[in-house]
Amino acid sequence: MTTDRYASYQRLKFDRPHPRVLRITMSNPGKLNAADQVMHGELAQVWRDIDADPTVSSVILTGEGKAFSAGGDFGMIEKIIADFDTRAANWKEARDLVYNIINCGKPVVSAIRGPAVGAGLVCGLLADVSIATKDARIIDGHTRLGVAAGDHAAIIWPLLCGMAKAKYYLLLCEPLSGAEAERIGLISLAVEDAELDERALAVATRLAEGAPHAIRWTKYALNNWLRQAGPIFDASLGLEFLGWSSPDVREGLAAHREKRKPNFPPDSVL
Repeated sequence: MTTDRYASYQRLKFDRPHPRVLRITMSNPGKLNAADQVMHGELAQVWRDIDADPTVSSVILTGEGKAFSAGGDFGMIEKIIADFDTRAANWKEARDLVYNIINCGKPVVSAIRGPAVGAGLVCGLLADVSIATKDARIIDGHTRLGVAAGDHAAIIWPLLCGMAKAKYYLLLCEPLSGAEAERIGLISLAVEDAELDERALAVATRLAEGAPHAIRWTKYALNNWLRQAGPIFDASLGLEFLGWSSPDVREGLAAHREKRKPNFPPDSVL
């Protein structure tokens, strides 16, 4: 049972597997939990509500069914491309999503299975402890769509797995399995699918039952590495949203819809 502060959420479901652990389940049935406009806004807001909730000591973030989150909903993407006001509002939400999870004092554990892309992946990799199934499919997805790798990519991938690996996976949009993500240091742990939920709950329970000030203040200090990289994130997000008005993204979206390789136009900017 959850408090009323979470009653208005539509795409996020909440339950309590432990009295002080709040589990958030991303839910967009039939769409592999893709982040539509509603979920995008809720993923930005929820960390403020959790931070202010005295009944929560740790958080688990997961996806409903066999997917974590399959990226941005095509309908939302079309509106971002077509309308400046929508584009500006989504830039603010994308900025808030990253900074709000970084600034949330409660420790967050992500439990990732299936595809993990887009706004869901932002939260999954910015979680304090990230756990994925060995066969999870992690992909940033931005350059394949035709926009710069904004969101969380530039702020944390080089810190987690090093610049060489970050450039390889972000520039090429190469997918990673959970096992490979653990090997290169992109996530904390990779486990068998049957172990995922139990392992995430065990970690979240230890965090919830640990010394609260020590854990939260350690998280705060460590996240200064990310706050220090704030200008890098701001630049990457600004360049991503500049790209939403480019011919690249129109071709990228069409290729996704038509399930074909994109044929991007030649570079017109030196």
